[in-house]
Order: sequence, then structure tokens, then C-alpha cells
Amino acid sequence: AVKEARTVYDNLTKVIAWTLPTDGGEGLAVVAAILVGATLPMTPLQILWINMVTAVTLGLTLTFEPAEPNVMRRPPRRPDAPLLSGFLIWRTVLVSLVFLAGIFGVFQWALVRGEDIETARTLVVNTIVVMEIAYLFSIRYLHMTALTWAGVLGTRAVLIGVGLVTAAQLALTYLPPLQRIFDTRPVGLVEGLVVLGSGAAL
Repeated sequence: AVKEARTVYDNLTKVIAWTLPTDGGEGLAVVAAILVGATLPMTPLQILWINMVTAVTLGLTLTFEPAEPNVMRRPPRRPDAPLLSGFLIWRTVLVSLVFLAGIFGVFQWALVRGEDIETARTLVVNTIVVMEIAYLFSIRYLHMTALTWAGVLGTRAVLIGVGLVTAAQLALTYLPPLQRIFDTRPVGLVEGLVVLGSGAAL
């Protein structure tokens, strides 16, 4: 019972710790663009797509995480301990700022290359999703490093979620009906590598 309760508490913390910075990065990008009078790096409809697709396919996978190896070796947490510790708040701020840098970095890179605004926004949408996938693997462990084979391989739920969101992003990027609805454009090999590199950098 204690092990199960600790696992549930950990997984709830992971969901919150994944959701806050990923949404925070998007929000900061929109606010920053408005404050400096710059072009929005993504449209409201594209933001809605990101949140609807990733919340279902990525965020919920964390609720199925197994207990971490050291779950029963940890001392009991204080009854008054906040759900978001100081470390997680710091991490949320840091990751939100990294998302902000990634969003505007890819957006400006695309514009400097001479891409049209629609292509630049398509790259931003894909960059956000790739960074969210990368951060999902990072946040799967709260009490140990995620840089292990078990951390990289993920669980069945995580792999299914990543597979579904990848298929959805490919459809958004390359299927004409979705291109018309969300005003997206096909992405080339170089641009795709940059998008994947942004996730690795995060």
C-alpha cells in the first residue's frame, strides 16, 4: 500500500512537472511576441492542436509509470510538503525558458533562411512537440537520472504515446487536408534534423 501510494504521488508530480513548463514555454513565446510586437511564431489553432494532441498522447502516459527503483528506500515525505518542491519550481522556470529559446530560435532560423511564415510556424509546431517528447523522457524519473537504458527505452505506454503523437505530427505536416486547416507546410530533411536537434538539446 505504501509503495502504491508513493508511486501514485510520484506520477501525479511528474504529470504536473511535465505540463507546467511545456505549457509555460508556449505561453511565454506568445506573450514575448506580443510585448515586442513580433509576428506570432504559431497561430492560435496550432497552439490548440499542440495542447490537444500532446496532452492526450504524452501527458497521460506518465500516469502509467511504474514505481522508481528506490521508491521504498526513501524516507517518508513531510505531511506538509508541497506537491511542487522548490527544485521542481526552479526546473519549471528553467525548462520554460529553454522552450522559449527553442521556439524563437527555430522561428528566426527559418525566416533567415528565406522560408515563408507558414513554413516557419510549421517548424515551430514540430519543434515544440519534439521538445515535449524529449522532456517527457527526462521527467520520467524524479529521484534518479533518466540517462539510463530503461529511461531511454521508456515504458509501453510512453512508446505508444510517442508513436501516436509522431503519426499525428506527420499528418499535420504532410497531409493536404490538415495543411489547409492548420496552415502548415511540408518540412525538408535539413529542417527536420534541426527540429530533432532541438529536442536533443533540451
